[in-house]
Amino acid sequence: MIPAAPPETLPSLRVWQRKAMVSYHRGQSRDFLAVATPGAGKTTFALRIAYDLLADGTVDTVTVVAPTEHLKVQWSAAAARFGIQLDPVFRNSDVHSAADYHGVVVTYAQIGADPAVHRRRTLARRTLVILDEIHHAGDARTWGEGVQTAFDEAERRLALTGTPFRSDDNPIPFVEYEEDPDGTKRSRPDALYGYRDALADGVVRPVMFMAYSGQAKWRTSAGDELNVRLGQPLTKDLTSQAWRTALDPEGEWIKQVIRAADRRLSSLRAAGIPDAGGLIIASDQNSARSYAGILKRVTGKSASIVLSDDVGSSDKIAKFAESDEEWLVAVRMVSEGVDIPRLAVGVYATNAHTPLYFAQAIGRFVRSRRPGETASVFLPSVIPLLSLAENLEADRDHVIKPKSPDEDPELLLEQAQRVLNEGTELGGQRETLESNAELDQVIFDGGSFGLPVEAGSAEEQEYLGLPGLLTQEQVHLLLQKRQREQMAKQKSGARTETVERPAAEPAMTNAQKRLKLRKQLNALVGARSFATNEPHGKIHAKLRSTCGGPPSAQATIEQLEERIAAIRSW
Repeated sequence: MIPAAPPETLPSLRVWQRKAMVSYHRGQSRDFLAVATPGAGKTTFALRIAYDLLADGTVDTVTVVAPTEHLKVQWSAAAARFGIQLDPVFRNSDVHSAADYHGVVVTYAQIGADPAVHRRRTLARRTLVILDEIHHAGDARTWGEGVQTAFDEAERRLALTGTPFRSDDNPIPFVEYEEDPDGTKRSRPDALYGYRDALADGVVRPVMFMAYSGQAKWRTSAGDELNVRLGQPLTKDLTSQAWRTALDPEGEWIKQVIRAADRRLSSLRAAGIPDAGGLIIASDQNSARSYAGILKRVTGKSASIVLSDDVGSSDKIAKFAESDEEWLVAVRMVSEGVDIPRLAVGVYATNAHTPLYFAQAIGRFVRSRRPGETASVFLPSVIPLLSLAENLEADRDHVIKPKSPDEDPELLLEQAQRVLNEGTELGGQRETLESNAELDQVIFDGGSFGLPVEAGSAEEQEYLGLPGLLTQEQVHLLLQKRQREQMAKQKSGARTETVERPAAEPAMTNAQKRLKLRKQLNALVGARSFATNEPHGKIHAKLRSTCGGPPSAQATIEQLEERIAAIRSW
């Protein structure tokens, strides 16, 4: 059945889509992997290929495999614009879809549950299989094997992903790997359009990360009380505990960050983006509900809550996308593939920190609508997230390292699952005693700007009130200007006036100030080391070479401040 839409009514293609389409039709290979950053238009590209193959008789039907139930509806609606009718409610028990459909949309879970059904469908008619976010086919053994079984005889397979890498070594079905000299295997895309390219073309928005540190105090199950600064170089366990304390709805950190994010959203809506929306990404359902309650208490605003197991969750997302409501709170329903272009402010209130999950989450905020829009994402100032934020523009492949003959496949699978699930829940035997937030730095275009300022201060408001419609170069220049002003004010000894005046603190001695600055410098060096794999000592040596002076233990307050400013500018 040929699509009903005439060619002249089809959605127009971007340059990268046209190039990829030419490459696809020129090669006419059975498998094709298109890697494009979230928001670049993978769906439109794939549906244009489907239109062409149906129109010229190469295939008779189309099967789209998507990660979630909600995306089935989204794919069906998008296909209709090409005159392609896809059944989004097909169930394995149906066996066949209605005759007036061009195909079906199913999930990876459906394929894994009964691959034989989809194999029979694929063998019965020449089929184009579109594998959306193909990396999901490696999530579980049943999913990967199910996809292989169901579609190994398909006429054509078009694999799509915005994040072509995984947190484990599970191979992705139907993806070609090239072997490096050291034995590692690297995925090879047939078409590649990364975030850096899309940013240069104006296809996606730039993202400004507002990183918040602060104190975190908690009591362990053994009764010990610990008090650390969030983002300070710590052991992995202490970092995790401090991070969880900050995200705990009972503490002040998350309240102050949500209040700051709302101020940023209000600023954007008042300055040229009237329908800008905000999204709080929570770790679990209880936290999501608590964060919605916090938003109501500190701002007076209600939020839509989307939970994956709630009836009508897909309808809630669609309704929010079409409305001008301000806030949405979700767990994983809006972490991948969901298209809400007006999302401009995010709160990353989860301690999931795999590169895959982070890239998918940030992908919700980068969809460009018009020149000058910039997204703002608020996140904890911890080294794993700071590194991911600074390297957002890096293109990644899926790399499979060679396995030792001694490695047990079952043990490797178990370890991989532990890595994937690590830190995604806020439970555990601990009690939050106290937490507070401080705007630590602003990360933009791979660089760090600003000096730490208290939440609620006038200096924080200067960052929260940055214009929402600026070019990337203008944002960069404005952040540099803000940083210079902060440094000048700090050197002149001017005190920061707060919007909500805190109780006066005793003035620090020079020894206390020097200790604070050394801790701050060490934290920045740790983040730099995490991102670049350079030893701490080498980074400190570079700073001394740039700024002069003795080792940090003997450095003056002014020298420490100069080094902090220098490393933030790298």
